[in-house]
Amino acid sequence: MAVKPNPSREAVRAVVPRMIQLSEDVIYGDIWERPNMSKRDRSLFVIAALIATYRPEQLKGHIGRGLDNGLTKDEIA
Repeated sequence: MAVKPNPSREAVRAVVPRMIQLSEDVIYGDIWERPNMSKRDRSLFVIAALIATYRPEQLKGHIGRGLDNGLTKDEIA
């Protein structure tokens, strides 16, 4: 799976290359691609978890991904 370019990830790639590789290969390459849940629903759960755990720095990217995966602005709100 091709992971979308992410400026935050690229900024730390030289410092923690193995962590970035694992996130791309395992989180996005394996877990995110599992067929038992739609990407739309997975995005909704991730956004809810980020809000519940107060992770605003990660919301922008995941909201964009959620919209790409079929969520509506009303559903995200």
